[in-house]
Amino acid sequence: MIVVFATIPIALLTFVLGARKALDEVGKGQFAVEFESDLPSKLTDSDAEGGAESRETEIRQLLEAKSYRQEARGEAPLDVDAEFDRLLTEEPRRPSGIDRGLAEEVRQLVVARNERRVRQGKDPLDVDREVERQLRELENLGQ
Repeated sequence: MIVVFATIPIALLTFVLGARKALDEVGKGQFAVEFESDLPSKLTDSDAEGGAESRETEIRQLLEAKSYRQEARGEAPLDVDAEFDRLLTEEPRRPSGIDRGLAEEVRQLVVARNERRVRQGKDPLDVDREVERQLRELENLGQ
C-alpha cells in the first residue's frame, strides 16, 4: 500500500509534464496550417523596403520571363523595354477614392461572371470596363 501511494504523485507529475508537451504539439506537423496569429509579429519583408530600384528590377525580370515563355510557346517575344516603359508611365485607371479591397472583390466577381458567360456561349465582357462601371454604380448608390 505504501508503494502504491508513493508512486501515484510521481506518476501524476510525469503524466502532466508529458501531456503538456503533447498538447502543445497538437496541430503542429507536416500538414499543419499556419495563420497570421501563429507567426511572430516582428517579421518583415526586407526586400519590400528596397524602394523603386528593386521594384524596377523585379518588373524587368517578370517581363523578361514573360517574353521567354511566349517565345518558348512559339509566339512573338515581348518587347521588354517598351512594355517596361509603358508600365512605369501608365496611370492607374481606378479612381483614387475607391477602396483597393472593394475593387479587387468586384474584379473577382466580373471574372467569375465572364467564366459563366463563356460556358453559356456568350461573349465575355471587357473586365476593366465592367469593373469601372460597377464601381461607378456603387458610388452612385449613396446619392
